[in-house]
Amino acid sequence: MFDVLIIGGGVSGMSCALVLGSAKNKAFVTDKKIGIFTHQKNSSLQEAIFYNAYGITPGKLGSELLTESTQDLAENYPHITQIANEKVIRIEGSYPEFTVVTNKNSYQTKSIVVGIGSANTFNIDGLMQFVEPHKKALPEKQRIQLKNDDHKVADGIYVIGTLAGWRSQLAIAAGSGAAVATDILTLWNNGVQTHAHDSIR
Repeated sequence: MFDVLIIGGGVSGMSCALVLGSAKNKAFVTDKKIGIFTHQKNSSLQEAIFYNAYGITPGKLGSELLTESTQDLAENYPHITQIANEKVIRIEGSYPEFTVVTNKNSYQTKSIVVGIGSANTFNIDGLMQFVEPHKKALPEKQRIQLKNDDHKVADGIYVIGTLAGWRSQLAIAAGSGAAVATDILTLWNNGVQTHAHDSIR
């Protein structure tokens, strides 16, 4: 049983995983089981190049970031389970007992974070009732988002990045993933507002 499963290995999903991973030494996190589906084939980063993203060397390819992010997560936070080459097709159950079904396996989790793109090809059974037109995308793009209130779709289900209704900018997607990670940390810390900072002190 996972405490949280993150669906999506792009910017928002990896950002969420990195923040959760960085909190590993907090007493209320040490026993938490965290997993992320790192399926990246359809990520918009595959065709991206960055010149306007803070902290990223100008000219960096999105495809390089995708590869480096899974390597960095494995190196720095090996306690986070990376599930590669599996596509989520269905979510069953309700909080705190969800089953996430992929094209290969099924997994039990208490909470779910959905961080895949906003393409109208979205097709995860169990979430389709939350789909609505994207409020910050051009209508001709036919983008979608999941109905949410500050990233929360329903008890135990969160959405991040462009699928949460944010614009398609790396910094926005990363911030969205980090925001939900701190919401989950706060939940795990019995409602006490919580964040995780790396420090040289």
